[in-house]
Amino acid sequence: MPFRPRTAVSGAILATAAVLLCPAAAAARPAAAPAPPGWSAAPAPGAGAAPRAQDRPFFYLEGAPGTVLADRLSLSNPTGRTVAVRLRGSGAGAWLTLASKEVRIPPRTRASVPFTVTVPRDAVPGDRSGALLATGRTGGRAAVPLHLRVTGPVLSALTVEKVSVRGAGGSAVIRYTLVNRGNTVLRPRIAVRADGLFGPVLRRAARTLPSVLAPGRAVDLTETWHGPPALDAVEVRLTATAAGGAHGAATASYTAAPWGVLAAPALLLAVGTGGLVAVRRRRRGVGPGGTPGEQADRRADGGARPSGDDAADAADAAAELAGTGPGARA
Repeated sequence: MPFRPRTAVSGAILATAAVLLCPAAAAARPAAAPAPPGWSAAPAPGAGAAPRAQDRPFFYLEGAPGTVLADRLSLSNPTGRTVAVRLRGSGAGAWLTLASKEVRIPPRTRASVPFTVTVPRDAVPGDRSGALLATGRTGGRAAVPLHLRVTGPVLSALTVEKVSVRGAGGSAVIRYTLVNRGNTVLRPRIAVRADGLFGPVLRRAARTLPSVLAPGRAVDLTETWHGPPALDAVEVRLTATAAGGAHGAATASYTAAPWGVLAAPALLLAVGTGGLVAVRRRRRGVGPGGTPGEQADRRADGGARPSGDDAADAADAAAELAGTGPGARA
């Protein structure tokens, strides 16, 4: 049957063509339409227009303490189903009040949600950061940044308080408290110096502390002083500085002396006081009538026998009396 080879060749050619043409046919088919994007949140543009890429990417509000600032959030839902979104603020957004904490957005629509930010009357001037958070009940989350500037005079003030110095073994511990008395956040720097009777004994250049001090806050800190003098009277001075002209300083006294040096004057004082008491007691034991033995003899004689000195004094007194009588000669 001479036609069989031709049939086999034809079948092979057709199969090869089918294999080669299938990818082209698949490529010629129209691509499936992408899924529509989900809902989104952004600062609302003016005049009720739809948000665009060139619009503001975050909220910026500015006001003095006690003022109320207003703005609007735009929620877009291009999908074919209704979306429920919950709203809340964080950070500086905690001062935020929403017209509605949950919004239902119909399909292919846009919702504008008004809100206000009330700046507390005791708010410290400066910049704050926060966000307006939107969470979909069926999924999705968006965070719109919020920047708030509280206007007003800025005051940087810092004090050093409760300074004390205590010895601990071969070292001394300097304790102190830093207090932010202003209305700005401070990153303090501290310098330490100590001067004794014979000159400087400690110098530490100003260095930045690792802690940040918020307005109205206080922090207790310590400085370790290795190898303080063993015998000296020292004045320790702490100086704190920070940006904005904040400056504070305080001093404390520190007396260093070995126990032997402190005990010797006390021992000498005790010995001297004891000797003085003994001498006074001995003097009190000898009266004006003579020694204790003589006083005892007088008591034994009944006090009738005067001493030699007493007899001479009596004779002189009698002679003087006789010379002053009526028959006395000039």
